[in-house]
Amino acid sequence: MGIVDGLVMKYPQVFEQLQLWRQRCRHDSRRDAGATLLGDATLLRGATLDSGATFLGRATWLAFGRVGLALFAIFVLAVSASAQEQSFQIDPAQTSVKFTLGDVLHTVHGTFKLKQGTLQLQPAGKMAGEIVVDAASGNSGSGMRDRKMHKEVLESTRYPEIHFRPDRFEGNVADHGKTSVMVHGIFSIHGTDREITVPAEVEMNGDRWTANVHFTIPYTKWGMKNPSTLFLRVSDTVSIDLAAAGSVTRNTAISTQ
Repeated sequence: MGIVDGLVMKYPQVFEQLQLWRQRCRHDSRRDAGATLLGDATLLRGATLDSGATFLGRATWLAFGRVGLALFAIFVLAVSASAQEQSFQIDPAQTSVKFTLGDVLHTVHGTFKLKQGTLQLQPAGKMAGEIVVDAASGNSGSGMRDRKMHKEVLESTRYPEIHFRPDRFEGNVADHGKTSVMVHGIFSIHGTDREITVPAEVEMNGDRWTANVHFTIPYTKWGMKNPSTLFLRVSDTVSIDLAAAGSVTRNTAISTQ
């Protein structure tokens, strides 16, 4: 089935109006190519062109025939492209979650492991999906420090996972190249849900994608213990850097919503 045939089935009322309009053109083909469409039946789901608009004229439409329908099909597809739903699969093997915590002597760097993640970009800036990080995998390179982190700060035996569930985004993700968006969602850590909005740098390359996200967690304000001691003071915030990668699939079905 061709593009035009598919759109005829998808939008029968629109094409019915288009055909009626073309039939009327046959009875009045003497109008020149600059004739306006004022007074004609509404085109493209009821959008009436203003008094200055012209549309090749009725006689020209007769000459275009099937080509005119194909151009209309391309227009509908272009309008519908922004309403596509995209599904982003996150590959744990290609994704890193790093944390940075400052203290008076030096800066502590560490990592967490991603367990799984899938994101859906939906029309009108909506998002769905979830990113799940293994809290118990936190590793800073020091066994003593990590045991203290897991026992007293994260309590990872009791709260073994960290979740991020996005619900909306601001900006446009281009089909190719780099773009910047703001992502809002619910961040769950240490048994508590928090609303956050984070910046994301996204790069698309065919059916592959990468993203970099940086944000700061005020962990003490969120109810977690500061591991400082009398002789060692650490920051009450921790920086998170997520570098994600994976594949993307697109739902090419046309949506009228």
